Amino acid sequence: MKRTIKILVLCTGNSCRSQMAEGYLRKFGQDKFEVYSAGIETHDLNPLAVKVMAEEGLDISMHTSNHVDEYKNIDFDYIITVCDHAKENCPYIPGKASRVHHNFPDPAKFSGSEEEILDEFRKVRNMIKQYVTEFTQNPLIKIDR
Repeated sequence: MKRTIKILVLCTGNSCRSQMAEGYLRKFGQDKFEVYSAGIETHDLNPLAVKVMAEEGLDISMHTSNHVDEYKNIDFDYIITVCDHAKENCPYIPGKASRVHHNFPDPAKFSGSEEEILDEFRKVRNMIKQYVTEFTQNPLIKIDR
C-alpha cells in the first residue's frame, strides 16, 4: 500500500501564497500528496489569488483560511514556509517533518492599478508554480513514481 506524503504549506495569513502553493501541490502530487495549508493568522481567501489560479485551470475557490494550530496533531513529512514572517514566527510543530523555506513576495501588499496588482499576482503565482514544480521533481522527495 502506497503511503501519501503529508505536506503543510505555511504562510502568514493563509490567503494567497500558501493557497496557490496548495493548489499546485495538489495538481502535481495528485494522489501522492496529502496537502494542507495554514497561516500563523487567518485571513479570508484572496479573490485575486482565486482568479489567477483559475487562469491556470485550478479552482481554489473552496479553499479555506486555516490556522496552523488546527493541524498540530498531523505528522507531516514536509512543512513548507512560503514567507519569512511565517518561518520566523511559526509555533513549534512536533514531529519528524523536513522543513523547507522559500520567501515569495506578498502580492496582496502590492499597490498600483487593478491590472498592475493582477500582474503582480500572476508573477508570484508563476514563481510558486516553478518552485512547486522543482520541489515535486526533487529526487530527495520520496515519492513512489
